[in-house]
Amino acid sequence: MTDNFIQFHKPYINDDEINEVVATLKSGWLSMGPRTIQFEENFKDYIGADFSVSVNSWTAGGHLALEAFGLQPGDEVIVPTMTFPATAEIVYYFGAKPVIVDVEEGTFNISIKEIEKAITKKTKVIIPVHYAGQPADLDEINQIAKAYNLKVIEDAAHSLPAFYKGEKIGSISDVTVFSFYATKTLCTGEGGMICSNNEEFSERTRLMRMHGMNRDAWKRYSDACSWYYEIIGPGFKYNFTDLQAALGLVQLRKVDEMLEMRKHIAALYTKELRGNEYIYLPVIKDDRETSWHLYPIRLNLEALTIGRNDFINELKSLGVGTGVHFMPVHQHKFYKDSLLLQNNDYPVANDAFERLISIPIYPGLTDNQVAKVIESIHFLTKKFSR
Repeated sequence: MTDNFIQFHKPYINDDEINEVVATLKSGWLSMGPRTIQFEENFKDYIGADFSVSVNSWTAGGHLALEAFGLQPGDEVIVPTMTFPATAEIVYYFGAKPVIVDVEEGTFNISIKEIEKAITKKTKVIIPVHYAGQPADLDEINQIAKAYNLKVIEDAAHSLPAFYKGEKIGSISDVTVFSFYATKTLCTGEGGMICSNNEEFSERTRLMRMHGMNRDAWKRYSDACSWYYEIIGPGFKYNFTDLQAALGLVQLRKVDEMLEMRKHIAALYTKELRGNEYIYLPVIKDDRETSWHLYPIRLNLEALTIGRNDFINELKSLGVGTGVHFMPVHQHKFYKDSLLLQNNDYPVANDAFERLISIPIYPGLTDNQVAKVIESIHFLTKKFSR
């Protein structure tokens, strides 16, 4: 890879994060300790939720949320097909069934119509995914949930920060789970956060993230507290660490600044690519704001002589890295076979997947690099036009 190759993503890390990690190493608290507790408090305050519980991944957070809701074998959870498989995977941990539904055209968020069609007497939870950072139709989803006595877990892996009708994602539904994976808008390498306004729910997830232990290491080994603890249930090893929190504390202070950088890049892409008849741009609804975690374009394949995969390879040869988000859940062999899923039940996702390319958008990407991405797309679409 040449020095001028534009990576699909690079974390926005500078000396502030490095210095905080070094200070953590020197402190002697490497696992869950004072920085983890501070990060949870700061995150809760930033989001506007009553409670925040840190975990080692979105997957862990989603799992703990379903456990706290009491999901049982045979229960059903509605999940959109345009997501990373973890959203469906966690349902299997309980012997329950993920019910995979199609998405709406344009935003690729979960389809309200498909949710309503999928509800049965066994349905217990809806997990809307905020695709690419844009919030799903939360008013309609929560109205459906209330009507059928269902729980809602927002998959906000892409949505920090994002806004729905002026409200910040993380403070709206029963539960919201964020991701701090290496490519996310706030990066701690791995990690996640469960946000809720329900104290009993949050306490359950807090206990179960650490073996079901009623005293975590910070409480047991600090000067003021006893070594004694009890196990209140068969929990999990899902805790966050102070090394991760060191990154998170600094990243959280910069998250609004990083959003502005993403918005700037997105505005450049939209301005310069909107006139290109060979691609379709992201559709953002007027009553919400996306985090711009991704900038997914779609190829107008009917007007081109090249497919999506070859187009990606051509971009790579020009020095531009890309991604694809996502291969729909219903096309993965395990889910297709175990749930007996049929491709023709997912027309929107099928069509989108054949065309989707996520182009670079992250803090630190320069205007010159953005211009190179734009020029490369224009060059290739013209070169391979019919």
